[in-house]
Amino acid sequence: MRVLALLPFVLLPLLAQDQDPAKAQLEYTRSHYTKFEYMIPMRDGVKLFTAVYVPKEESKKYPILLQRTPYSVGAYGIDNYRPFVGPSDLFTKEGFIVVYQDVRGRYLSEGTFVDVMPHKAKYSGPKDTDEATDTYDTIDWLVKNIPNNNGRVGQWGISYPGHYTAYGLINSHPALKASSPQAPMIDVGNGDDAYHNGAFYLAANFDFYTGFPVRKEPARPGKGGRDFDFGTQDEYDFYLKMGPLANSNEKYFKQQNEYWSELLAHPNYDGFWQSRSLMQYMKNVTPAVLVVGGWFDAEDLSGPLKLFRALEADGAKSPLTLVMGPWPHGGWARGPGKTLGNLDFHAPTGEFFRQNIEFKFFMNHLKGDGGTFPKAWVFETGTNRWKQYPVWPPKEAKERRLVLGANGTLTFEGKADTGFDEYVSDPVHPVPVIGEIGQGMARDYMTYDQRFAAQRPDVLTYMTEPLDHDITVSGPVTPKLKVATSGTDSDFVVKLIDVYPFDYPDRDDVRVHMGGYMQMVRGEPFRGKFRNSMAKPEPFVPNQPAQIEYVMPDVLHTFRPGHRIMVQIQSSWFPLVDRNPQKFVDIPTAKSTDFQKATERVYHGSEIKMMVIE
Repeated sequence: MRVLALLPFVLLPLLAQDQDPAKAQLEYTRSHYTKFEYMIPMRDGVKLFTAVYVPKEESKKYPILLQRTPYSVGAYGIDNYRPFVGPSDLFTKEGFIVVYQDVRGRYLSEGTFVDVMPHKAKYSGPKDTDEATDTYDTIDWLVKNIPNNNGRVGQWGISYPGHYTAYGLINSHPALKASSPQAPMIDVGNGDDAYHNGAFYLAANFDFYTGFPVRKEPARPGKGGRDFDFGTQDEYDFYLKMGPLANSNEKYFKQQNEYWSELLAHPNYDGFWQSRSLMQYMKNVTPAVLVVGGWFDAEDLSGPLKLFRALEADGAKSPLTLVMGPWPHGGWARGPGKTLGNLDFHAPTGEFFRQNIEFKFFMNHLKGDGGTFPKAWVFETGTNRWKQYPVWPPKEAKERRLVLGANGTLTFEGKADTGFDEYVSDPVHPVPVIGEIGQGMARDYMTYDQRFAAQRPDVLTYMTEPLDHDITVSGPVTPKLKVATSGTDSDFVVKLIDVYPFDYPDRDDVRVHMGGYMQMVRGEPFRGKFRNSMAKPEPFVPNQPAQIEYVMPDVLHTFRPGHRIMVQIQSSWFPLVDRNPQKFVDIPTAKSTDFQKATERVYHGSEIKMMVIE
């Protein structure tokens, strides 16, 4: 989700043995930078608040690093400094002119804020604006007005700031030489944040929009979002008691949050969402681009992959690199990145990224230090090692099909019988996203043990025999299912799982026994009424077989010898995903009486297509 604050806590060297580390950070920045604040005019006359940190050493020229954000560029006031400036403390120590800007209509900037503003393919006149023109005008002003800059600009940001970074690639300013959109929202209506294949990501969006202030006028510092009180540690129970999705507006938002109301008003991938997808505008991009994402990003996993493919397809004119590591949302920006949840990657992946990839990327393109990057610089889970590829997915990967068979069997290219498996899906008792009391969308939910789900009667499980050699899945995962439902609509959630052998060693720092652990490698829902069109839903004919095929985000994971590959299929994933009434209705306005049990069938011979290296 468009996280409200992502400040990497990477400490600068202590200035004194007895000094507090945070104070040492701040003192270093104050002693090496001078802060300025400006109201930069856009082409329509609206002025955007901008904080600029300039190195005090004036003997050389510096490139500019720009971040645009809806989350406040505080601390405000020329005497109030950020602890460090730039993507990490490496940039603070190296020396860059670092710029932070409140986007239009947020905090101290003028104008009207539009949540996920559509790009205008055609402008009505010279004063017409969107986020692309605001980025252009900002860069133009900076290179002309900030002393001692070298005429080269880089832009970066994570999540919503990553979205603005991607936006800045459209019709970019000639001075923009390097851009790093990190966990960018690229297609909010299908894959990022709001809807995944028609299924609404309830917990993530509710949590975000209860803390994201709605302002007709610019939001003022100190008057931002609030911490919502769930009144319980059990968010599964909270959302279940909330009832149908329509109750969220009546009980909690009180019809006062226009952003939330917009989400519920557009459950289909209609013109509202299509106009907000940035993929279609990534043409003839001239800056060098470093696209960054996390394999375990609960919020914007799809965005980096979609942006990378759009840039590849429509003509990136400068170097383009995809970086994917074993991180949650923004996890690469802070901390060592050695562990996540119950998983141990046995390497400080976050530190490696900041030192060897991010810092060197901007040094190469903004200070001319030279060096080249591969097309894909990706971390392979399972074997826990960095890999570099000249193309993504790797050219050596070949398509394989895992086939679902009788008695829970799962085989490569196997022949299945003509039978089916079935279960009863009850929206009153949905399958939880995690098997314990906790958040509706835990930051690291993708790492949670799936053994609890395998024990439920409303979850189908299919599993291979123990593997006798490494099987590396690299690229997208595509379920192709033959299904039927006794209702007129149903969700189908597919999870690809690595089942550990029983002699797998335990970790000393976690309580979970790792022998037999079921690690989710990838999981995605699909709302069945969108099986033929994401824009025009249609009901199922009860008990009549239908085909569902969809693409899940890429993975790079090696199933080791002795491990098994498992596929789980279920029809709810709560409260990560809102409940489907299993009746063909407009779900955001559905009533409690619309929710019904349904018998779901999954036919043998259904398959999971993957790109595999053996």
